Amino acid sequence: MEDGLVRLAPNIGVPSAKVHFSQSRSGGAGGQNVNKTESKAELRVHPSDIVGLSDDARRRLVGACAGRLDGDGAILIQADETRSLRTNKDLALDRLRDLVLASLIAPKRRKKTRPGRGAIERRLGAKSHNSDRKRDRRTFE
Repeated sequence: MEDGLVRLAPNIGVPSAKVHFSQSRSGGAGGQNVNKTESKAELRVHPSDIVGLSDDARRRLVGACAGRLDGDGAILIQADETRSLRTNKDLALDRLRDLVLASLIAPKRRKKTRPGRGAIERRLGAKSHNSDRKRDRRTFE
């Protein structure tokens, strides 16, 4: 974090005041430690607060995070892999960075193609071969 901005990618960041962390107790294995420490990190950031992201990339980010959006439309990322709250916060930020980097890549447009003449002939030859094989299996009376 420099100049109050959390860097997510080159020329892309979010103001640190707009990044909201909350903590809670983790579930799962861990014995007594998991019952007494709050090491689960939850990161919330609204996609409109991310600075430097183009509109297309923002749409791709929201689409990729469709299952992670809360009621207000903010992205919710949880991390509870380690026993350290600091490490879990870093993991949550890394996941957000990965999502932002993935949203920067525009998908390639699909070019419509048609099968070539050889492929059509091979398909029709295979159909004819199967037809001949099944015809030869039939018994005539």
